[in-house]
Amino acid sequence: MIVILKSQTPLSEVERICEELRNQNNITPEKLESNHKVVIGLLGDTASLNPDQIQQLSPFIEQVLRVKKPFKRASLEFRHGEPSEVVVQTPNGAVTFGQNHPVVVVAGPCSVENEEMIVETALICKAAGAKFLRGGAYKPRTSPYAFQGHGESALELLAKAREVTGLGIITEVMDTADLDKVAAVADVVQVGARNMQNFPLLRKVGATGKPVLLKRGLSATIEEWLMAAEYILAAGNPNVILCERGIRSFDQKYTRNVLDISVIPVLRSLTHLPIMIDPSHATGKSEFVPTMAMASIAAGADSLMIEVHPNPAKALSDGPQSLTPEKFEQLMLEIAPFAKFFGRWTTLPFPTAMSSHWLHEFVDAAK
Repeated sequence: MIVILKSQTPLSEVERICEELRNQNNITPEKLESNHKVVIGLLGDTASLNPDQIQQLSPFIEQVLRVKKPFKRASLEFRHGEPSEVVVQTPNGAVTFGQNHPVVVVAGPCSVENEEMIVETALICKAAGAKFLRGGAYKPRTSPYAFQGHGESALELLAKAREVTGLGIITEVMDTADLDKVAAVADVVQVGARNMQNFPLLRKVGATGKPVLLKRGLSATIEEWLMAAEYILAAGNPNVILCERGIRSFDQKYTRNVLDISVIPVLRSLTHLPIMIDPSHATGKSEFVPTMAMASIAAGADSLMIEVHPNPAKALSDGPQSLTPEKFEQLMLEIAPFAKFFGRWTTLPFPTAMSSHWLHEFVDAAK
């Protein structure tokens, strides 16, 4: 249930209304600023509350509405139809994920392999226009014999890449036992598809206060995904970004997963949370990544996660879906005017005529 107050309601009256509501059946009021108004979200067992009685608490109450969705804090209604923003502080400055901001590009390898590789890849991604470096320290793999990541030592290498480039770091946590170590390095903590419904982990991640990237489960419905986000939000953390990375279907002969582009407009009608699309994991094939990245921007995505590796053929994990530095740069150059058409882009940080030459020299030197 939400209580919408009239414009310019005095702060003292807001506090009085909250106190009145707090005394009713263990209800927790949560204040939200929305479009120059204060919206009070009522959390708890609100079934017995009478909206008409609440309306009588103050002449400053404009409207009382029930949130009909099972996900309360994640619902669009909870913010009275206003999209939320997730602002992440990085060494290069604040970066905002949200519907009314430029598309944020996150790029990097599936796994952190060694210092030279991750630092060089970070420099390449930054030069091409990415704002965040992705890289797995802990990797959930279907086979117990596949490369599982280097763990804690890889976190140290991500910290090094952050120091050298100023990029924000996004990396995955798989176990509550590793959360403090991951949170100490990551600017955004990622909860992967296989852990989307790991509820103890979601609660712990929410309690850190760090921005969280929540990937959709392999076979999760949209409602299950939003209910998982609700666990993080209910722990007091409002900074959640949803990431679509492809779901299972009956025909996966030609792509790794099925990228659900339709989820973008659907989520827009259901939730205020920012939306990221990962076309690399969704398609599993680098040649399809540019097309799906473009489609995602056209559909309204707030962010893209693109896998980039200096030498995909020798990658320890997910090489076939990784772009080379040259392909990533080309993608960024194609994205720029396309996203600008939709009002979702800023100027690239390098002169186009110089970038290809620089990247070729850099990759050759790294080999």
